[in-house]
Amino acid sequence: MEYTVFIATLLALTALGYYLGRRRARATVGGRLSELHSLPSYYGYYIALWCGLPSLLVFLLWTVLEARILEAFIVGALPPELAPQSPEMLGLFLNDVRNIAEGRISAATPALQGAAEDYLRLKTTARAGLVGAALALGIAGFGFAWRRIAPGFRARNRVEQAVRLFLLAASTVSILTTIGIILSVLFETIRFFSIVPVAEFLFGIEWSPQTAIREDQVGSSGAFGAIPLFTGTLLITVIAMAFAVPIGLFAAIYMAEYAKPWVRDITKPLLELLAGIPTVVYGFFAALTVAPALREAGSVLGLDVASESALAAGGVMGIMIIPFISSLSDDVITAVPQSLREGSLALGATKSETIRRVVLPAALPGIVAAVLLAVSRAVGETMIVVMAAGLAANLTANPLEAVTTVTVQIVTLLVGDQEFDSAKTLAAFALGFVLFLATLALNVIALGVVRKYRERYD
Repeated sequence: MEYTVFIATLLALTALGYYLGRRRARATVGGRLSELHSLPSYYGYYIALWCGLPSLLVFLLWTVLEARILEAFIVGALPPELAPQSPEMLGLFLNDVRNIAEGRISAATPALQGAAEDYLRLKTTARAGLVGAALALGIAGFGFAWRRIAPGFRARNRVEQAVRLFLLAASTVSILTTIGIILSVLFETIRFFSIVPVAEFLFGIEWSPQTAIREDQVGSSGAFGAIPLFTGTLLITVIAMAFAVPIGLFAAIYMAEYAKPWVRDITKPLLELLAGIPTVVYGFFAALTVAPALREAGSVLGLDVASESALAAGGVMGIMIIPFISSLSDDVITAVPQSLREGSLALGATKSETIRRVVLPAALPGIVAAVLLAVSRAVGETMIVVMAAGLAANLTANPLEAVTTVTVQIVTLLVGDQEFDSAKTLAAFALGFVLFLATLALNVIALGVVRKYRERYD
C-alpha cells in the first residue's frame, strides 16, 4: 500500500513540476516567448525529470537490493548457535522466515518466530524510510531545477540529452538481456557436452533421455541422439509452411490487388482473428477433429494413419500461421509505390503480369520477412504438437506417423522437480542452444535476401 501511495505522490509531484516549470519560464520573460531559448514545455519537462527520475532510480535500486539487505540484517542478528551452518540450510531458514512473516506458515520454533518478527519490522521501517527519502529527493530535485530556469537556459538540449540516455539505456538492457540468455543456455550446454559427446548428440538417431538418478535405481543409461527431434521439427514446419505460405500469400495478393475496399475491410480482420485464437484451442481442434478425420480418410484409401500424426499437427499449425503471412504480406504489397504499377500497365502488361513481375519482386523483402516470422512461429510452437503429434521421437519423413519436436522435448524434460546435474535435464539446454543457432542461421539468410532485393527495387 505504501508503494502505491508513493508512486501516486511521485506522479503528482512530477505533474506539478511540469506545470510550474512552464509557468516560471513564461514569467521570466513576461510572456514574450521569443526571448526563451526553448519552448516553455521543455522547461516543464526539465523540472519534471528532476522531480521524478532521481526518486524513481532510488526506488528501483532499493527494490532490487531490499531482500538481500534485510536477510543480511536477520542473519547478523542471530546468535552463533542458531545461525545456519551451510548455504543450503541458510536458504531454507530465510525461506521459512519470509513465509512466517507473510503469514503463509506458522513458526516451528521461537527462534524462527523472532526472526520473522524482526524481518517484518525491518521491512516496514525500511519501506517507510524509502518512501520518505525518495520524496525528499524529488522535492530537492524540484528546487534544484527551479533555480536553473532562466531565459537563456538550454532546457531543450538537456531534455533531449536525457531522452537519448534513456533510449541508450533501453537498448543496452535489450542487448544485455539477449547476451544473458545466450550465456545462460551456453554454460548449461557446455555442462551437457561434458557428459554426452557432441557427435552423439548431433548425429545420434536414438532419443531416450531417461536416466537413473540414484546408483541403486534401475533405469536406462540414456540415449541423446537429437536427429529424430530435429527431423520431426523440420517435418512439421515444412507441412505448416506448405499450408500457410500459398494460402497466406494468395490471400494477401487478393486483398491488396483485387478485392474491393469493403471486401478487404471485412476479410482482413477476419483472417487476423485466427492469430488471436489460443494455441490450446488449435490443439483441441487438431486432436479432436483433424486427426480423426485424417485417420478415417486414410482407412478409406488404405493408408495407415497414426492417431497422432505430423500431418494433423502441421496442417493445423499452418492454419494458425496464415494471418502472420497474409497480414504482413498485404501491408508490404500495399506499400509498393503505385507508380510501379502504372508504369507496368502503361507499357502494355496485364494486371497479373504486373503483379508477378513488378509488385511481388518489389515486395519480396517484406514477404521474406513475413515468411521468416511464420517459420519462427512454427518452430517454437509446442501445444499443438503435444496434442496432435505426440511425444514419440521417431526418425521418419512420413507425415502420417507420430513425431515430436525440439520444443516439446524441452518442455517435457523441464517439467516437475528436476536435478540440474543430470544429462537428462541439461539436454534441454543443449536442444535450446542448437535451435537458437538454427534460427540465427535462418535470420542471416533472410537478411541476405532482403538486402539483395531491396537494393535492386528501392
